[in-house]
Amino acid sequence: MIYTLVMFCVCPLQNYELALKYFQKAAEQGWVDGQLQLGTMYYNGIGVKRDYKQALKFFNLASQAGHILAFYNLAQMHATGTGVMRSCHTAVELFKNVCERGRWSERLMAAYRSFKDGDMDGSLVQYLLLAEQGYEVAQSNVAFILDQTEARIFNENETYPRALLHWTRAAAQGYTVARIKLGDYHFYGYGTDVDYETAVIHYRLASEQQHSAQAMFNLGYMHEKGLGIKQDIHLAKRFYDMAAEASPDAQVPVFLALFKLGLVYTLQYMHNLNMTELVSQVDLDQLLGPEWDLYLMTVIALLLGTVIAYRQRQHQAVPPRPPPLLAPARPPQEQPQPEDQVQPEVPPQAEEEQQ
Repeated sequence: MIYTLVMFCVCPLQNYELALKYFQKAAEQGWVDGQLQLGTMYYNGIGVKRDYKQALKFFNLASQAGHILAFYNLAQMHATGTGVMRSCHTAVELFKNVCERGRWSERLMAAYRSFKDGDMDGSLVQYLLLAEQGYEVAQSNVAFILDQTEARIFNENETYPRALLHWTRAAAQGYTVARIKLGDYHFYGYGTDVDYETAVIHYRLASEQQHSAQAMFNLGYMHEKGLGIKQDIHLAKRFYDMAAEASPDAQVPVFLALFKLGLVYTLQYMHNLNMTELVSQVDLDQLLGPEWDLYLMTVIALLLGTVIAYRQRQHQAVPPRPPPLLAPARPPQEQPQPEDQVQPEVPPQAEEEQQ
């Protein structure tokens, strides 16, 4: 009903004030197109004073529902700096969202269905076509399938280098998992040579830009071991703590890592103090006196006597156990005839009491 009234007001009569009124009511009810039209009217100053802040507000509301035109208008505003600080990076991200909602998304779903059906080679080929078009999800999926070594269209020597290539492309588009994977590939030498310094660079980017707990934990480990970076136990603890704060899932691994780190630090501290030489240099005769061994034996004897007296008092306080009862009689249906009855056996203790 609102949509019909709005279109009637805009097209034949061009009553922009009435159109604005109904668009506002539609936007309050959560109508996405109403939010988009309100943003357009505020952006162009149609029927209302031009207000870029209000236009940005309604474009953001429409984009949260996935409206493609809202993404496009937001990208234009960030690209030109209209009503907002100019940001080419944000504009590119928004234009990327517009591009990814094209017709080729149907191919993505077809590739996913092939993957779920177990056709890894068919799924990989479809993802490869989309990855060459710059689709970040397809690039990361290609790298994932190759990383799992489930495809057969490539040789084993080509698997990891191709996966590394697509992880690099996906990481360049801001995918955090891809950035961490690049660090892992350089750390373990998958598809490339082992390069700890390059691994540190990728982990640091993921830590600083995306606040990844996994990247922080890996940086703490590399600081602890001194791999590709200067060994520093204090910095290792700092990165471990940051990982625990960034994600609740990292608290248990961080606790174990900090426990091991504390143990290693204690052993190093004792090794640096050289405890063996320190104990050998202590003169007990000079410290406690020439008869310190007699004092020590006296203290031990007193402690031993106290323990024995305490045990005896506990033994006396225990009540005596009752004597064992006689054997119970048999049930009535199982009792023998009077001529065959026998006396129940008397326990030895009860027999002594009778005597």
